[in-house]
Amino acid sequence: MALNTIGLIKLALPAGKATPAAPVGPALGQYGINITSFCKEYNAQTNEKLGLVIPVEISIYEDKSYSFILKTPPTSVLLLKAAKIKKGSSTPNLLSVGSISKSQLEEIANLKLPDLNATKLSSAIKIVEGTARNMGISIVN
Repeated sequence: MALNTIGLIKLALPAGKATPAAPVGPALGQYGINITSFCKEYNAQTNEKLGLVIPVEISIYEDKSYSFILKTPPTSVLLLKAAKIKKGSSTPNLLSVGSISKSQLEEIANLKLPDLNATKLSSAIKIVEGTARNMGISIVN
């Protein structure tokens, strides 16, 4: 028999470094979920991606059990890492803060494809390119 879902929580946590403190504790505590066991499972599954932010969708069931799905890191985080910069431009249309190559752009789009609202790689590239442009990151050949 399928269990009824009583809650869906979306969090963006640093890979391998989830702790029972906020935002995990308050979000899971209100449903009576074992917070430390979730943190241990999340950290074990994301340990190889240290340094990235990994979004997670947690489904909570009637019997106080849960399951979670890991998503791909946010596009902005991947672009910042590829361009080797700390943050995007405050005025992206005037000030360029970094650049990435077309191959890096394609690599990021390929990684993000499952979580984007696109089915073709060319569409995903356009989405990632728009995000880069909005962050003040230019694309070079």
